[in-house]
Amino acid sequence: MADVSIKPITRLLVANRGEIARRIFRTAQDMGISTVAVYADGDANAPFVKEADVGIALNGRTSAQTYLDADKVLAACETTGADAVHPGYGFLSENAAFADAVVERGITWIGPSSSAIGQMGDKLAAKALMLEADVPTLPAKELGPNDDAAAAAKAIGYPVLVKASAGGGGRGMRVVEKEAELAAAVEGARREAAASFGDDTVFLERWLTSSRHIEIQILGDSYGNLVHLFERECSIQRRHQKIIEEAPSSAVDDALRERLGAAAIKVAQTIGYSSAGTVEFLLDGEDFWFLEVNTRLQVEHPVTEAITGLDLVREQIRIAEGEQLGYSQDDLSINGHAIEARLYAEDPANNFLPAPGVITAWQPAGNVRFDSGVESGSAVSVEFDPMIAKVIAHAPSRREATAKLARALEMTRIQGIKHNRDFLVATLRTPEFIAGATTTDFIERVAPARSRTPTFAEQFDAAIAVVMHAQHERRTNVRVLSHIATGWRNSIMPPERVTFSNGEAELAVEYRAQRDGTFNVNVGDSTATVALFDIGNGEVDLAIDDRRIGMSVTADGDRWLVHGPFGDVELTEQPRFPRPGLAEFTGGLYAPMPAKVISTQVKAGDSVVAGQLLLILEAMKMEHQITAPVDGTVAEVKVAEGDQVDNGAMLVVFETEPDEKGE
Repeated sequence: MADVSIKPITRLLVANRGEIARRIFRTAQDMGISTVAVYADGDANAPFVKEADVGIALNGRTSAQTYLDADKVLAACETTGADAVHPGYGFLSENAAFADAVVERGITWIGPSSSAIGQMGDKLAAKALMLEADVPTLPAKELGPNDDAAAAAKAIGYPVLVKASAGGGGRGMRVVEKEAELAAAVEGARREAAASFGDDTVFLERWLTSSRHIEIQILGDSYGNLVHLFERECSIQRRHQKIIEEAPSSAVDDALRERLGAAAIKVAQTIGYSSAGTVEFLLDGEDFWFLEVNTRLQVEHPVTEAITGLDLVREQIRIAEGEQLGYSQDDLSINGHAIEARLYAEDPANNFLPAPGVITAWQPAGNVRFDSGVESGSAVSVEFDPMIAKVIAHAPSRREATAKLARALEMTRIQGIKHNRDFLVATLRTPEFIAGATTTDFIERVAPARSRTPTFAEQFDAAIAVVMHAQHERRTNVRVLSHIATGWRNSIMPPERVTFSNGEAELAVEYRAQRDGTFNVNVGDSTATVALFDIGNGEVDLAIDDRRIGMSVTADGDRWLVHGPFGDVELTEQPRFPRPGLAEFTGGLYAPMPAKVISTQVKAGDSVVAGQLLLILEAMKMEHQITAPVDGTVAEVKVAEGDQVDNGAMLVVFETEPDEKGE
């Protein structure tokens, strides 16, 4: 038995940002540990910085200049006297050299040993090690600079997955169905892997089109004690990134759980694992294959915490201080069911492209757990991952947890930015999800609605809330004749009029105050009598005929952001008079998000066909291809490689080909 002494931690630096930094701070502060944040320029006013006891600027904008700069992070430890470092996930969390550098300075590393990180950090080496340990793995082949990718793919068999050896989080991954797509996929994966992890090594792996992504949470101390905390299912993914995770899996019974757990413990024993980690498998029926070990805390760890009652960050800290686990496998059991959904700043209707911007209104629902890195006014930057929050529901049964999570998401107010909330709600309410048919091809197979159009009744209520809020604000701020009651007139006056739009729909609203304090309101052909019970600070409590409801209202330029009983509604107030200069240019292709131009594939005068690649953008460490929508000719390329472009910036001026009649 190893002789490991207890070394209490007094000041913890979290080498990360956003929601995971806040989550680690919460546990550390509960344990009486002082906390230190490090931050990039754009994160200076972020909640995680304000919640730490001390914040240290890393003086940079990008990941490479800040959270991936080990020297800056180590200097922050020295400046603040931090005696421990927690890396969170991503960034330097699986960097063995960084872990060694921390330990060499006499600072406690909260995570597995650098040896375990190194063995599992190279996914190809990890596969080879697992084969030696007799753990089933999928066939794979590393691609060196001069290797024949086509020959390797043919030997493995299509479809194949191009995968970054040092990667995670879906970055540096491409599914390839046929040889014609292979070269571009390998090149793109290399670029993305280099940008995200500083290592462009990629390999090919057999791709299972329809399977389940199952992972086992493991926990080990420095005395050789190891347990697993059961499974999580993370099959629902887009761009190879998980968006809904749950524990336990509806596809795993007790016998299969025991086999998966035993395989995960065997993996952990093979590499001498301590701290929290995850062993990932692909499951097809009763058969499973080893994918990788994530030598860190996982994004989806809260669902395991919910069903076991353990705080995994607390367990990591205890283990790093030198304590024993204090419990065995027989002491652990599953309590109920937990599901987590990841809220992202992205546009599901536009192929889930990231949608950075400012969150104007943020108000999480109650009765569930929120791990978030934002508040009202927070900016989701193009520089980092677009995740806004994780929402976790726990209940006695899977059906109840599903309903609880869907309703909590629906009742969460998140406005001013595009997001995937309505897509998540639609997914959770599909018959397939409720039945547990959650394979990795779920999104393509089931095709949940990617957006939600508010009903006329919701728009009707929202429009009334807006005009009541607006007239109240005007009356509150009036400087002339403020003593005269609302609605008092010494003559018959026409009603107030305002027009709103919601997508393609228009709502013409007329309203008139009555002497009894109520309002007569017409929205199109619908009429209502409105009584106000309470109004102020953006909250409107009113009765529309016999229905009493409460709504939140926020003005954002000419947009009105309304949150009601069934979710969010956004109305745009139309100008009373036409605005000049709004003619729409239709001959260009525009940037769908703020991004960097990685490469241009065409030049002025080139003839292109529909679907042909025109240029490649990078945003939030992910590549996005801009292709020709139809056959045509490139009139002008308005950007160059290396340019940083804003959302909506024109990229290519494009002329369509005339039809056969010359029209």
